[in-house]
Amino acid sequence: MDGNARWAQRRRLPVAAGHRAGAQALKRIVRAANDGGVEDLTVFSFSTENWARPEAEVTDLLGLFIELIDRETNELDAENVRMRFIGRIDGLPEELRRRIAWSERRTEGNTGLNLFVAMNYGGRGELVDAARRFAADVGPDGDEYDFARCMYDSEMRDPELVIRTSGEQRLSNFLLWQTAYAELYFSDRLWPDFTPEDLGAALAHYAGCQRRFGAR
Repeated sequence: MDGNARWAQRRRLPVAAGHRAGAQALKRIVRAANDGGVEDLTVFSFSTENWARPEAEVTDLLGLFIELIDRETNELDAENVRMRFIGRIDGLPEELRRRIAWSERRTEGNTGLNLFVAMNYGGRGELVDAARRFAADVGPDGDEYDFARCMYDSEMRDPELVIRTSGEQRLSNFLLWQTAYAELYFSDRLWPDFTPEDLGAALAHYAGCQRRFGAR
């Protein structure tokens, strides 16, 4: 979900306004995905590298996450969405960790869209953490399927489609293991401007792909 800061700068607004506009875009997209029958949606909300941003921006983001979880969880629960958070959650502030645990408990029985929120997440970090668990719990006789179960959430299925907004064309340390065979879709839209119609265009692009997984 890239482009919040540029969206704000083009409107001569503070970066925080861009993040809040991005949160509204996320709400629209989650609802559209759920209504459209998407089973799993993973959103990259805060990376392990984002701690290097200006302190005021990080503080505002962490506060926004708490606000959003408090405000949106009940509505997501009513819409049968199941919330899951992946990343180095233990590295987040205690108040935010409590909200995350509450949101997951509140929605754990839901059977609609699985919404995975990558928070304090980095793909390389996940691989390192998985390797540690693999070595401790599986050992040298394990295979790639055993390794996959050592990722942050063993229930997460490999994504079929990765959407990157704002015109950038890179994965930026997102789900490096899981996206091995994902189709990639790049949109020039800044994230706050990304609409359900844009999501539909991305899904239509995916529908036209022939997925061979290395075969002919």
